[in-house]
Amino acid sequence: MPARSVIIDCDPGTDDALALLLAFGSPELDIRAITVAGGNVGLERTLQNALSLAALASSAAPVHGGADRPLLGTYGFAPEVHGDDGLGGIALPAGGVPNPALAADAIRDILRKAAEPVTLVGIGPVTNIALALITEPPLAAKIAEIVLMAGSWGEGNTTPSAEFNVWNDPEAFAVLLACDRPLVLAPLELTAHALVTDARIAALRARGGGACLRTACDILDSVPRSRRFGGLGFALHDPCTIAWLLRPELFTTRACPVLVDLVPGPNRGRTIIDRWDRSGLAPNAAVLETLDADGFFALLGDRLAALP
Repeated sequence: MPARSVIIDCDPGTDDALALLLAFGSPELDIRAITVAGGNVGLERTLQNALSLAALASSAAPVHGGADRPLLGTYGFAPEVHGDDGLGGIALPAGGVPNPALAADAIRDILRKAAEPVTLVGIGPVTNIALALITEPPLAAKIAEIVLMAGSWGEGNTTPSAEFNVWNDPEAFAVLLACDRPLVLAPLELTAHALVTDARIAALRARGGGACLRTACDILDSVPRSRRFGGLGFALHDPCTIAWLLRPELFTTRACPVLVDLVPGPNRGRTIIDRWDRSGLAPNAAVLETLDADGFFALLGDRLAALP
């Protein structure tokens, strides 16, 4: 089968780094562009991280800088998770220079010219994608599906109510919910199945491999273990979106109506995911609910070990 055309919108970030490396190691994906928002540690850092990761993997995918702030307000950062540099202090080779086209412009240009629909993958605040669709709404017809690491049906991980990516730009997330294209969500409850432990990092290291796999393991070792998991590990959020594209049989899904709270206050950015059809609304997203964790980490190891 021909490779699936994808645009990956990201804010690297430790888990973004693993997602990008998984994508770089997967010939099933034709990465048309990597678009970058400020997100985890600010645009200057996230853009350089994306360029360095592409250089590490010898990827020719163009990297575009984009939004340094959400549609409203400013981004909140997460150096306590990702380190001040976004990659846990792990040194990477210098990257190249970004493509001069801004992220939203690049997304629009790729969609306009695409002979077949393109899949959009969002693993950060989705400001760049929303800007592209707000400014040229007919281009939504050129989107095959949108796959996001976003939201939760219970607690958040940034506020008690909100997950980080949605909390950082809930208006942008609302634009995607309303764009009438197939939408797949990997929420926090799903990514909790992708639990990184010391044993799983050791198993990845045991595969040998090259600089990409070693760097990936070093990045994983740098991430603080989460109180949410009793200090035993942490959820590897963003690569779940790429794994869904590669091995959907690893997941179970549920069609759900999804809303987002845009009101200022403690619930801003909360996703309302109606898993049990209590609202009577029509489903607008496929929500990933469970993951075969062993299969996920086997896939991750196989693809990272194949990189330089």
